[in-house]
Amino acid sequence: LDWDGNTVWYYRDSALHHDFLRLPNGNTLVLLWERIPADLTAMVRGGSVADDDPQRMFGDLVREVAPDGSTVYEWRSWEHLSVDDDVICPLEGRKEWTHANSLAATRDGDLLLSFRQSSVVAIADKATGEFQWKWGRGELSHQHDATYLENGHVMIFDNGSHRRGPSYSRVVEVDPTSDEIAWEYKGDPQVSFYSHNISSAERLPNGNTLMCEGQSGRIFEVTRSGDIV
Repeated sequence: LDWDGNTVWYYRDSALHHDFLRLPNGNTLVLLWERIPADLTAMVRGGSVADDDPQRMFGDLVREVAPDGSTVYEWRSWEHLSVDDDVICPLEGRKEWTHANSLAATRDGDLLLSFRQSSVVAIADKATGEFQWKWGRGELSHQHDATYLENGHVMIFDNGSHRRGPSYSRVVEVDPTSDEIAWEYKGDPQVSFYSHNISSAERLPNGNTLMCEGQSGRIFEVTRSGDIV
């Protein structure tokens, strides 16, 4: 939309979900659902089994579309995921494998995705499709909004739903080259900052971080030292 509310471009597909990204070349990356093969569905581990589980669960597909709406690139997550490592949380359903809830790009143009069902954030090489980095097992719990920072780090809203022990959220900045957490924010006390789902965080030009505690509708800004300003 332009500033007067006029539609200047659109792309429609009934399988679109969650996120999209306008690229420097003018193309747009979008997230879509697509059914994965039945034999692969049977191999996917984890999740809470139900009578209405589909024979072919949904997988996440990244598509790049040109301004004229034509498809110029596609990446299918299930062709690169591991049935041994990418396990669905036992408290989640089996209608979809990974439930990607955010899509971004690195400075090299590779794909940065957040997979909620398996509590993993990953970078996939756009050229080969293979994962360069996967992180989150034992650290994250149903996170959202993985963003790529100018320093090469990845910032994540770690919701904390289904976390062992007290429920709390945090925002973490992790270095993909070392898997080290370079910065994190938690509430004080921890339970004072918690959003079961949705939510996001954005690094501001002044170095502070703007957070949206989505479930309660609270937006607040914190300094590097964690002070709310």
